[in-house]
Order: sequence, then C-alpha cells, then structure tokens
Amino acid sequence: MNKVELEAKVDALTDELNFLRALYDAELAQLSAQVSDTAVILSMDNNRDLDLSSIIAEVKAQYEDIANRSRAEAEAWYQIKFEELQATAGKHGDDLRNTKGEISELNRLIQRIRSEIENTRNQVGMAKGACGAPMVFFLG
Repeated sequence: MNKVELEAKVDALTDELNFLRALYDAELAQLSAQVSDTAVILSMDNNRDLDLSSIIAEVKAQYEDIANRSRAEAEAWYQIKFEELQATAGKHGDDLRNTKGEISELNRLIQRIRSEIENTRNQVGMAKGACGAPMVFFLG
C-alpha cells in the first residue's frame, strides 16, 4: 500500500468515527429526554394501626421454622457422622482381631521353632556323649 491509499483509509475511518460519535450523542440526548419525561408515582400506606401481636407471632413462627430446620439438619449431620464413626470403629476392631490372631500365630511358630532348636541341641549333646568326640552340625 502506498501513502495515498493509507491516507484515504485514515480519512474514511475518521469520517466513520465522527458519524458514530454523532449517533451516540443523538441517542444519549433522546434517552435523557425519555428519562426526564418519566414520572414516578409513589404511594405510601400510612396505616398507623399496626397489629404488633400478629407481626410478632409471624416473626416467631418464622424463627421457629428456621430453628426446626437447623435442628433437623444438625441431627442428620450428627447421625451421618455417628454412623461413619461406627463403621470406622468396626473396621478397626476387625483389623485389631486379625492382628491379634497373626501375633498369636507368630508366637506359636516361635515356640515351635524354639522347641525344635532345643531338641536339636539335645540330640547334638547326646551324639557328642555317645561318640566322645566333638561333632559340628550346620543347621540351615
């Protein structure tokens, strides 16, 4: 593009910008006129004979309703938490029983191995006594 084409584009964009500004100003003026022509009618109830007992009763009923819903929500939440804790306690109890069983089984295994070691030592001692010479055994 050469300089002449660019200047022509700038002029066209400037004209468009000026047109849009004029359009904006016209719309703004029109809206301002509409707003100033709008009338607001406000009516007030100046009833001075307020029934405070019914208002208090209504507020009390609303408060009791809110309190009942809150209580029900809290009880439901505590019930869920209680059930979760019961399930967790049951699982831990099962795990504890299983672990105790494993410990008992390992203790029996240890006792059995100790008995075997003692029997082997006794056999070695009797073999040494019978032969009169020292014998070496490799347990493995």
